[in-house]
Amino acid sequence: MTRRVRTRRSAALTAAIFVGLSAPLTACGSDPDKGTNGVQDMAPATIEKKARAAVEDAESVRLSGTIATQGHSYRLEMRLKDTGAVGEVATRGGETFSLLRVKDALYLKAGAGFWVDREQGDKGEPSQADLAAAQKLEGKYVKVPDSDPAYARLTGFTKMDVLLEGLLVLDGERSTGDRMEVAGVRTVQVVADGGSGGSIAVSLEGTPFPLRLKRAGGAGTVQLDEWNQGFAIHAPKDDNVVDYGKKVSDSGEDQA
Repeated sequence: MTRRVRTRRSAALTAAIFVGLSAPLTACGSDPDKGTNGVQDMAPATIEKKARAAVEDAESVRLSGTIATQGHSYRLEMRLKDTGAVGEVATRGGETFSLLRVKDALYLKAGAGFWVDREQGDKGEPSQADLAAAQKLEGKYVKVPDSDPAYARLTGFTKMDVLLEGLLVLDGERSTGDRMEVAGVRTVQVVADGGSGGSIAVSLEGTPFPLRLKRAGGAGTVQLDEWNQGFAIHAPKDDNVVDYGKKVSDSGEDQA
């Protein structure tokens, strides 16, 4: 092998080594804003405005997390859209119930203990008749009459516009907070009053949807995803719906 051939091969090998070494260095120095929607360069009030506009135009979303309001705390797992919703609500007192709304029709499903509590209230130990009646309601849907005071309170968990409007509230001077990933999506935060007034993590990818909300005063944190992915929703079959026979709000609904 001639010296010239060896020199060319040595130069090629050296070049290959330097290319391999420089590749990760180049990646580390790449633009962190590449592929973003550009809201990170906007004023915090503008970012918030764009997030609100995205919510107003959205057709569906999945919401999960905890909210505290009017002295009550709730854990929500809901899928919401204009024409209905489906999901589960858990109270701080340990009660859990499912909600299903199809247009204006609202259905509630819960375990026997839920119905026993509503029947008994502060009456003491439930009777055998009460326990038997509650067992018949276990796992069944109860249609909540729109005249029942419980209807207005429970539909608040199922109406996308009402629920999100109540959650998208910041209190105090806005500032741009840290960037963070929410479920693998890059976001930038809009922070109110240094964080004590709540914060919104807004997506930097695609439509600037809010992906995580922290409410003012530590009143809960919720995560929002599956924006505009849609879902099917149907009224329960007649044989899975029972008549409670009285107002759901009677004897204890205020706890829920």
